[in-house]
Amino acid sequence: MEPTPLYPDFKPLSLEDRDQITLRLRRSPPVTSELTFTNLFMWRHHYQFQWSCSADTLLIVGKIGDGPHFGLPPVGRNDLTPAFNQLFDFLGRHTQKPEIRRVPEQLAQSYAAFLPFEVIPDPDNSDYVYRTEFLINLGGRKYHRKRNHLKQFRKRHSYQYLALASDLIEACLDLEEQWCRLRSCVENPALLNEEMAIREALLHFDKLDCQGGVILVDNKVVAFSLGEQLNPDTAVIHLEKANPEFTGSYAVINQEFCRDAWRDFTYINREQDLGESGLRQAKLSYYPDHMSNKVILRAK
Repeated sequence: MEPTPLYPDFKPLSLEDRDQITLRLRRSPPVTSELTFTNLFMWRHHYQFQWSCSADTLLIVGKIGDGPHFGLPPVGRNDLTPAFNQLFDFLGRHTQKPEIRRVPEQLAQSYAAFLPFEVIPDPDNSDYVYRTEFLINLGGRKYHRKRNHLKQFRKRHSYQYLALASDLIEACLDLEEQWCRLRSCVENPALLNEEMAIREALLHFDKLDCQGGVILVDNKVVAFSLGEQLNPDTAVIHLEKANPEFTGSYAVINQEFCRDAWRDFTYINREQDLGESGLRQAKLSYYPDHMSNKVILRAK
């Protein structure tokens, strides 16, 4: 096991850090989608994540390209005031306006009276959280369109759902590459970064604490999804891709994956919309139970 970095020293996040980071996340289960080892790992290149520990509290910092450093909310079971101060102190050495991002709104409110920071709403990064039973059953008038998508897919295609395993990884990578060609990922930095993150998750799937599912039509993967436990009553879906030529394939992988892997969880967190109108519309179409709101904390 790699030695634990102790504040003020930080180390780049790597696969060897999985057990140490996961242990700390399990001790203090998060409510936001960013704080799982899989998510941190698959995005580690884009965000250049580094981590440290202070009194058994997990500290994470990152940056995009040559941009300013930022922090993620500290994770620990005790009073987090010292950890917030340490993060702001560390970030203040690297940027003029230190920020801690993707902070749960409730956590920020708990410490607002004790720390000199400005609370800035961050709706584009707030997570959509759904009742698992609703995503599985799709009952009632509001899900009529979703049921039609499923009916059309099942009428047109004889398909098979399988739990993701190592022998299906290559086919999922091929589908992701096909999806990127159709969407011209090379011309869109955001999609290109997402492709890299998805590849990292799939290529290291057997070493990450997550589950996946695929839809096969004529023995070819036409949709796949990957997620993991976020906290005792919530699972989080990190990625979901489908061949757009197969109408209804997104609806099928969503329902089948929830039913197979997550039916014992009360909620499903399907992450944020990033301010993209199309993604927002797609997430709203499944009628979230609530939002896991996040804010940015900026030092005054």
